[in-house]
Amino acid sequence: MSEMPKFYQKLQKDYKDVMQAVDQLGKAVQNAGPLDAKMAQLIKLAAAATQKSEGAVHSHARRAIEAGASPEEVRHAVILLVPTIGYPNVAAALSWVQDLF
Repeated sequence: MSEMPKFYQKLQKDYKDVMQAVDQLGKAVQNAGPLDAKMAQLIKLAAAATQKSEGAVHSHARRAIEAGASPEEVRHAVILLVPTIGYPNVAAALSWVQDLF
């Protein structure tokens, strides 16, 4: 996996127990059902876009690609949100996704 952002690394250092718990929760929810890693990351990417979280969009788009998603699948996961969150929000999220390509 690509290197974690510096701020995330700082959180891991400053709040080791909390960040370990967050990591364990993430693994638990991933393993709670039948979705594979690629699908889970595409869903998380869409959720990040709805929250207008640039960092989370970068993170989950990167993780989706690492899990086997194509650039077209990543962009499609975001463009599907136009009727739900509107074009301006989707355009912003697509620009953040494009940062990776």
